[in-house]
Amino acid sequence: MPSQSEFPLEGGCGCGNVRYRIETAPVFVHCCHCRWCQRESGSAFVLNAIIESDRVSHLREEPEVILTPSESEAGQKIARCRDCKVAVWSNYCNAGPVLRFIRVGTLDQPDRITPDIHIYVASKQPWVILPQGPPAVEEFYKVDEFWPAHGLERLEALKPKIDAYHAASKCS
Repeated sequence: MPSQSEFPLEGGCGCGNVRYRIETAPVFVHCCHCRWCQRESGSAFVLNAIIESDRVSHLREEPEVILTPSESEAGQKIARCRDCKVAVWSNYCNAGPVLRFIRVGTLDQPDRITPDIHIYVASKQPWVILPQGPPAVEEFYKVDEFWPAHGLERLEALKPKIDAYHAASKCS
């Protein structure tokens, strides 16, 4: 993970109509190898930088948000460019619009963000060799076991917003 002094970072879709800036370092970064992410991304895995929505600035057009199925059956909302349809981030039912899962590949400098953890490695493609360093777990994990203290503090600060979202939605 780059130091806070290396932020903000900008990114966007393929055609350039959707542009955004992450103002601070993400809370945590997943490299997800589940079959659902493989299908959704058309790749062997997806790299998501988890960050508070209010730390993401829109620089051009707002993306279109599309509810798509998910393995959890709660669905996920994927923000896509209205024109080129590139997915720039997702929101999941557990935190709703409060947290964004930025698709790291849409950053102008995606190499600046590396995974903190590899998840769902039980379903990773057999030819993918995981690097030394970040932990790798068979499925998902307990946040309080892997997130750093500063990430847990940021998550705790969001709890009232997340609770309000759950109270007003069908998510549980």
